[in-house]
Amino acid sequence: LSPRVAPRSTRATLSPLPMPDEPEAAAPAGEAGLSKNEQKRRAKQEAQAKAKAEKAAAKAAADAAKPKPAAAAQEEEEEEQDPTKYFENRLTFVNGVKEKGANPYPHKFQTSMQLPDYVAKYESIGSGEMSADGGVGLAGRIATKRAGGKGLVFFDVVGDGAKVQVFASADKFSDYAGLEKDEKAARFSALMSTLKRGDIVGVRGTPGKTKRGELSLFPTDMLLLTPCLHMLPKVPPGSSGLADKETRYRQRYLDLIMNPTTRSTFITRTRAINFLRRFLDMHGFLEVETPMMNAIPGGATARPFITKHNDLNLDMYMRIAPELYLKMLVVGGLDRVYEIGRLFRNEGMDLTHNPEFTTCEFYWAYADYEDLIKFTEELLSQMVLNICGGYKVKLHLEAKLGEPAKELEIDFTPPFRRIPMISGLEEKLGVKIPLPLESDETNAFLKGLCAEHGVECKPPLTTYRLLDKLVGEFLESQCLHPTFITDHPKIMSPLAKDHRSKPGLTERFELFANYHEMCNAYTELNDPVEQRARFAAQAKDKAAGDDEAMFVDDGFITALEYGLPPTAGWGMGIDRLCMLLTDNESIKEVLLFPAMRPVGMAADFNPDCQ
Repeated sequence: LSPRVAPRSTRATLSPLPMPDEPEAAAPAGEAGLSKNEQKRRAKQEAQAKAKAEKAAAKAAADAAKPKPAAAAQEEEEEEQDPTKYFENRLTFVNGVKEKGANPYPHKFQTSMQLPDYVAKYESIGSGEMSADGGVGLAGRIATKRAGGKGLVFFDVVGDGAKVQVFASADKFSDYAGLEKDEKAARFSALMSTLKRGDIVGVRGTPGKTKRGELSLFPTDMLLLTPCLHMLPKVPPGSSGLADKETRYRQRYLDLIMNPTTRSTFITRTRAINFLRRFLDMHGFLEVETPMMNAIPGGATARPFITKHNDLNLDMYMRIAPELYLKMLVVGGLDRVYEIGRLFRNEGMDLTHNPEFTTCEFYWAYADYEDLIKFTEELLSQMVLNICGGYKVKLHLEAKLGEPAKELEIDFTPPFRRIPMISGLEEKLGVKIPLPLESDETNAFLKGLCAEHGVECKPPLTTYRLLDKLVGEFLESQCLHPTFITDHPKIMSPLAKDHRSKPGLTERFELFANYHEMCNAYTELNDPVEQRARFAAQAKDKAAGDDEAMFVDDGFITALEYGLPPTAGWGMGIDRLCMLLTDNESIKEVLLFPAMRPVGMAADFNPDCQ
């Protein structure tokens, strides 16, 4: 609309006049052209809305000014206390109970069932109805406590992943039957004031539902079983639980108390291990146990932890792999054996590595790595289907600096893709790697290749380490979905059998998913003379400064001399598998007690740490 010119005023008492060409303020959008009746109607609506808002504000102010019930006010005041003061007050309470001759930590409370069973049994009760069952005993931790008026307190009690509301009314407590109203209220209030958020309580009463349909237990008796001396962390508005990662990893019990999803993660981990164990059992494998401390750290290329056997005055190594012991058992006639257990490697810590971790290894007489590939595809695809309900797993990656959050989908539908290591590397880089791979010429060529593509490899620059870095940069980076990288060179596989048709290579594969190694497997080397030569080559690398190279194990070679049948061996990291199954980026999320730096230690305390 064109601006309207304001008319001049002839009254001297008014403010200074606008200039003749100064426009009036434009009418608010949408009002120009409205009828007078419509304008009046809208003005009336605005006045009513304003009056309603003022009335609501006045009511809120009046409610805030009202004195709160004593129990609620005390509870709120305690929740606002300094945590140290809260701890001191709770400790004083516990000591006071002891001084009166009572026990604040009872030995026993007879429960009728666990909380999930209670929910399953009584969920069908109608709103406002009570069960005919009486004296039902439950126990759990108080998650929330809220006052509902005089003589009425609500608790949410949690345990075993379930929650039940406790509808505590002074009129229902059997100990208070026959008491005067004021005395009953005083005793009830005194009991309720001793029960805090985080305490473990026993409750006995009648199952039922409130009029709003909330499944509850209406208690006739409540007993403090274990007081929580520390104030539980407060959950910020909009948050689902305890978020601080340092606290969650260092105090996993607190993480489990505050975050239901953490419990789900470790239940899934147990389901995965149980599935793996059942699958191997059904295929005729025998579960065994082998030593955790070894005189010689063998079975893998890794830096070991060293410990001391005082009685023998002997340095021992925490095991880096159970492989050699398991193959000795196959020599002894146990044709299919497996072990699920912990390994220890004195190496770096990052999102996918922890110094101690869980693996499964099995050895299968009269099979080869082609059998293992089919077996692996069946095992993992069926496990994912069983646990996740389909072959596809979704991962939600946290947003990083300058990048939005991402969602990845990993497909475990068999068969899985295969990439031969050397030919795949040659195809990716457009080069031909010189043969034999053990030659100085090949070593120099790989050094140049790393330099050309900016691939960093720390000394010693052995051919093994150079190849490993190149494969990590150019092949592993293609492996979002499950992918076998196959046919590793002999110099990278001291325990694997020569490839039957590709000289210089071995019948070995590694399975990668989400760009990380999941499995390592091969047709086992069973020629004792060749095995001794391979160990000697590893000893040469160790002398050159490679701490991860293998030791010579004469005891294992002696076992091979008695005859190891044609055998296939397989190993998988449980922790990385669980990361995929539980939608987690960090290995710390799937370890109940991950390795952590001591509090106060700087991240760069050891410059050699990864």
